[in-house]
Amino acid sequence: MTPQSEFEARLAATLEALRSQGLLRQMRLPSGLDLVSNDYLGFAAHPYIQACLSSAAAVLPSGSGGSRLLRGHHEVFDRLETRLASFSGTEAAVLFGSGYAANIGLLQAIISPDDVVVSDELNHASLIDGIRLAKARTVVYPHQDLKALEVALAGPRKGTAVVVTESVFSMDGDLTPLTEIAEMASRHGAVLIVDEAHATGLYGTRGSGRVEALGLRHRVLATVHTGGKALGSGGAWVAASRTLCDVLVNRARSFLFSTAPMPLLAAALNAGLDLLEREPARRTEVHRKSALLRRTLAERDVIASPAGGAGGDSPIVPIIAGSNEAALALQDGLLAAGFDVRAVRPPTVAPGTARLRVTVRYPISDADLLRFADTVADLAKKRSGVFFS
Repeated sequence: MTPQSEFEARLAATLEALRSQGLLRQMRLPSGLDLVSNDYLGFAAHPYIQACLSSAAAVLPSGSGGSRLLRGHHEVFDRLETRLASFSGTEAAVLFGSGYAANIGLLQAIISPDDVVVSDELNHASLIDGIRLAKARTVVYPHQDLKALEVALAGPRKGTAVVVTESVFSMDGDLTPLTEIAEMASRHGAVLIVDEAHATGLYGTRGSGRVEALGLRHRVLATVHTGGKALGSGGAWVAASRTLCDVLVNRARSFLFSTAPMPLLAAALNAGLDLLEREPARRTEVHRKSALLRRTLAERDVIASPAGGAGGDSPIVPIIAGSNEAALALQDGLLAAGFDVRAVRPPTVAPGTARLRVTVRYPISDADLLRFADTVADLAKKRSGVFFS
């Protein structure tokens, strides 16, 4: 065999190993009622955003032409970042192409090797990778364990302690006790960074997230927000002081060495922010429907939180199946009943906690949510103990 064919054989063996463990991932086109996407408010297909994009397409270039520091900077980005900063309650904001790029760029750019990063064990992969790139000492504390967090913050260090957490956790759907964490960070001379990806558009008077809702803006060093979830388009931004944002423009590698987003993204994000102002009832309805689904599932003895977990108060409702086999079988059974929900398996979640990550969205009716809960309960009974083990 040639070196290339040997390498291809190794890759094939990798896929076969994943298949045998029930961990092989394959892309599937959308089909059925959407209970899986992060389009919480139903903005992605909103006619207002589509009309704004259509108008902008007539006057904006299709591509940015380069990185922001080489000719990829356009006036629409300046105006958008000013609005994003105001929306987020900060002096400034820096736009990135994705939430992943924003998180790795932020953490890599501002944390020094002398600092210590204190990170929740269930933080998103983009936060974990950004922390690794920062090359600082890292302490990972058990999920939402404030006692362990305090112990970590009380330990010796040379530089600054940086606490990194999500405000709404993407797989468990639980809410982080941000007020307590902010107070703890302040007591120990630490700074706090909060990923608001799954809170942006859903919490706060303006809708910028839980930092706004809890009045913690002045106690948080930086927040990260995404436009590809509740805002219905794409991109992401870091909201912080002007000084921190200027450092990002100079040091964030995912900003410096990436082609700037399409200028049309600015039009889409602006339109999404318009809708947040005009239709606040959408987020109120999402929270009401989320509570309805959680309550209905509980009445049918369906576990809608991680094993031993306290559940959540967000549109993310995890239905724990346990084994990979059970999660895939439940996914397929729901697809046959007309529901698009996808199985989430290790390494995205811990072994033995494979699940369906259900997202409650504004366009879904109460009747469909009740029918979904009934279908899940019926499928569990038919499989006699395979689910929820």
